[in-house]
Amino acid sequence: MRKLLLLLFAVILVSGQVRSAYLFIPMDDTQKNHLKAYGIAYWILTHDVEVYWLLNYRGGSYMCQYNQAFENECVIRDVSYQVIADIQSTAILQEIANPEVNMDAVKLHKAPTIAIYSPKTKQPWDDAVTLALTYAEIPYDVVFDTEVIEGLLPLYDWLHLHHEDFTGQYGKFWAAYRNYPWYQENQLAAEEIAYNLGFSKVSECKLAVVKKIRDFVAGGGYLFAMCSAPDSYDIALAANGVDICDVMFDGDPMDPDAQKKLDFSNCFAFTNFKISTNPFEYEVSSIDVTNNRSRTIRESNDLFTLFDFSAKWDPVPTMLCQNHMNVIKGFMGQTTAFNKKYIKSNVLIMGENKPAGEARYIHGEFGKGFWTFYGGHDPEDYRHRVGDPPTELDLHPNSPGYRLILNNILFPAARKKKQKT
Repeated sequence: MRKLLLLLFAVILVSGQVRSAYLFIPMDDTQKNHLKAYGIAYWILTHDVEVYWLLNYRGGSYMCQYNQAFENECVIRDVSYQVIADIQSTAILQEIANPEVNMDAVKLHKAPTIAIYSPKTKQPWDDAVTLALTYAEIPYDVVFDTEVIEGLLPLYDWLHLHHEDFTGQYGKFWAAYRNYPWYQENQLAAEEIAYNLGFSKVSECKLAVVKKIRDFVAGGGYLFAMCSAPDSYDIALAANGVDICDVMFDGDPMDPDAQKKLDFSNCFAFTNFKISTNPFEYEVSSIDVTNNRSRTIRESNDLFTLFDFSAKWDPVPTMLCQNHMNVIKGFMGQTTAFNKKYIKSNVLIMGENKPAGEARYIHGEFGKGFWTFYGGHDPEDYRHRVGDPPTELDLHPNSPGYRLILNNILFPAARKKKQKT
């Protein structure tokens, strides 16, 4: 009987220790797979368990109540972790709470629902966000013009804009690719969608989509866009009711006074830019720096630096900038980076190449929601061209450039706070 009681006591003691234990997922240089670690945090949230995001603590680590299933999943996905006692987790939170250290602990409450705005037809390029989500095993839905116009965006917390040209000029690929089957097929598909939705032009359809997305953000949604989507989105807003498309794009000439009629007050991020009126130019405006003749940046010196925000006072940009590296390798895209002189004064620049006057990573608020724009196409493929194969993220599990994308995925899971700067 005595042995039985001792055994029962031991079982109770061990079970109590397990219940009081925490799962700690480091995000510094000790992490074997940073990208899949985001997927683990998301997966835990789907089980109605809150996750601490430890801002500026060991690269933005995660911590939650221990569960054997969570540990097993870390092992399966090859994510580095530690099982720590309750007293250790308390010590970490106490260290972070010290007002003299630039750290904070933010609770993530619920896995955000995610939508990717992307055409249903096959494209001759991939999308970094889709690659990151797939690799991290984070689920998402694909929506396009029809779903947006039909009002489905409020079903989601977070929306990413795939490589897209919202001006209705098909990415300005006409000069180089107009005789390619994929270009012709994409144009026909876009025209068919526009006509089926009651629009006479693709540009009119895209403008309606842009306004629906604007309303989504105003209502409290989170918007993330990369490559050609950020600047073409703002251009479409500025050109509300103005024909900026030449004849080869929409069947009639553009408005000769289009530049003068732009309304920059409609834009999220940019102002006073010049639109490109040359159909042979692979560019939509002066916002992008890719074809700037005075640009001296090359792959060897193409770097950008993340800003160091106050975790306790500016939790929003701090979350978005969590990383194990502060200096990130640059990468090109149809829109590579944003010329700082065309960025509105109320926009928060989170990553820049200061000597070059280029912003790479910017953020702002609109209504009740937030938006983040990220320049470039693929953080691990410096010059990703049309037709190139997708990046194998198994070769880049610790990519700091891809980490910035995934910071934005988990951002909506935190309680919404406006930055105080």
